[in-house]
Amino acid sequence: MEKHGSEGGVKIWLMLLLAVLLALPVTALAQESDTRREAFQSMPGTTPDFWRDAVEGVSGRTQSNSPGADTLIMLEGERWKDIRNQWISPGGAIALGGSLLAITLFYLLVGQVKLENPRTGKTIERWTRWDRAIHWYVAVLFIILGLTGLSILYAKWFLMPILPTSVWAGWMIAAKNIHNYLGPLFALGVLVMIVKWLKHNFFNMTDLKWFLKGGGIVGKGHPSAGYLNGGEKIWFWMVVLVGLTVVVSGLVLDFPNFGQPRETMQLFLIIHAVASLVLMAAAFGHIYIGTIGTEGAFEGMKTGYVDESWAKQHHDQWYDAIKKKTGN
Repeated sequence: MEKHGSEGGVKIWLMLLLAVLLALPVTALAQESDTRREAFQSMPGTTPDFWRDAVEGVSGRTQSNSPGADTLIMLEGERWKDIRNQWISPGGAIALGGSLLAITLFYLLVGQVKLENPRTGKTIERWTRWDRAIHWYVAVLFIILGLTGLSILYAKWFLMPILPTSVWAGWMIAAKNIHNYLGPLFALGVLVMIVKWLKHNFFNMTDLKWFLKGGGIVGKGHPSAGYLNGGEKIWFWMVVLVGLTVVVSGLVLDFPNFGQPRETMQLFLIIHAVASLVLMAAAFGHIYIGTIGTEGAFEGMKTGYVDESWAKQHHDQWYDAIKKKTGN
């Protein structure tokens, strides 16, 4: 009896949920109808034809001399808003959430990639001070720009309802200004990084074998790699292609004083948002591998040096070249 009772309760809740979902379009239509009726009453002379023309973006007479003021609803702006709210925002949330979920599941199932042999206590310089300065410069700016950009895109839904209006408004103004002013500095860092590390990131047959072994996940033993492995090179070229897309689109938005029309700004806003979300989703994997995902990896970018055991396991060809060069 309890089982049947619980099943009946579930069915009742499902029916209520379905009823609510079915009622939403009706409610929306009713609200739209009320809005139109209020408009007709408050603006004498308005007719259904007038309302239809306004929705369709038809130009008409206006008392303002401002450009575009003769059109009540800008169709391009409406399309941009729909793309942003109905596609980019939910799509970005899925991409970011899916990336974090995949990383979490991978860590729970596979765990950290440990060193196969004990540490030797002997270290090799992997990243120079200049390399590390470039990396952390770009990384810190990337995190700040990511947080402010996500605030601009999403904070309306989860911060505005819980913060006092003055605090919310203050943070959004600050986030916008921080994002705008740090963007060009980030662009400079990305360009320097690309030039500095380009010579290490051309693919070869060693990388192909590395990919076939899944970076060490498939089969036994860790695949050979040079100074950078195939995965690191993929990340570099993603920074080149997607990162430069973020940079260029961001600069177009940062300097509207060069005379870009409204439609161009709307297009580049879409490009900037999509490229940024893709880069952030991929960056989660890069951060994971370089920190808790691989034992000893973070030490290299923190101090510049890695243990010989780590070098032999993850970048054996580079390690052999270093030992041959030093004669040790």
